[in-house]
Amino acid sequence: MPSLDQHQSNEYTKMLVMGDPGTGKTGGLASLVKAGYWLGILDYDNGLDPLRQFVEKECPDKIKNVEYRSLSDKFKTGPDGPVVDGSATAFREGLRMLDNWKYGETDYGNPADWGPGRILVVDSLTKMCKSAFDWREQLVMGKAGKYDQRAVYYDTQKQVEKGVVAKLFSEQYKTNVIIITHVHYIEDEVGVRKGYPRTIGSALSPIVGIYFNSLIQFETKGGKRTIRTIPSATVDLKNPKPFAMAPSYPIETGMADIFDVLRGKIKPKAQLRRV
Repeated sequence: MPSLDQHQSNEYTKMLVMGDPGTGKTGGLASLVKAGYWLGILDYDNGLDPLRQFVEKECPDKIKNVEYRSLSDKFKTGPDGPVVDGSATAFREGLRMLDNWKYGETDYGNPADWGPGRILVVDSLTKMCKSAFDWREQLVMGKAGKYDQRAVYYDTQKQVEKGVVAKLFSEQYKTNVIIITHVHYIEDEVGVRKGYPRTIGSALSPIVGIYFNSLIQFETKGGKRTIRTIPSATVDLKNPKPFAMAPSYPIETGMADIFDVLRGKIKPKAQLRRV
């Protein structure tokens, strides 16, 4: 039987990052690049400009240590509003890349085997869920003109929970994972307002955080952006090293600081090469 010091959490960090729009979630990844990590980003938000700016400023020699794949479906105006133009493939392609990061002449193998020097980033799960809904809805609409939208929401939630969240959190996925989401504020039956990861529908949002031991929040107060690691009145956060972790960090260095606390300094041998 293994002892507690052999648990996989000591080798890999699986982190959920929450924040409202404009709080610096994507740009904050730059400190990890500077620290020596290699990032593979599933880019559903098409918002990597801040990350590029920060990397070019802070560590331009490491800009090639960020590999990304932008995924989105095209839309057109239909009789009842915007509809996917052609096949909805963004979600399905993202699932495929979670098993094999390969497209065109690029091939970085299976992310599950990337190891401790690499980080798989989903930016963001919020937009990925929207792509998942469009994909699932299109499958149903191809069979009949009318459908039960509640069933589409339910099926989409199960696809995202099992095919993305549970998969990336599992012990078999041997690399670091960062999933970025926006915040969805829900009022319960007694009027208490709580913030959860924004996914698809209302049932999945409270469940996503259960999978992660590290749940942090980017926030802006008084014009200053910070990374919060302790719970607030509206958002429950999780910190696996509460005695070592500071309550908050500046976004300029915060992500690297948090990874240092959770995993220690990255080793030089962690640098990446293509398969």
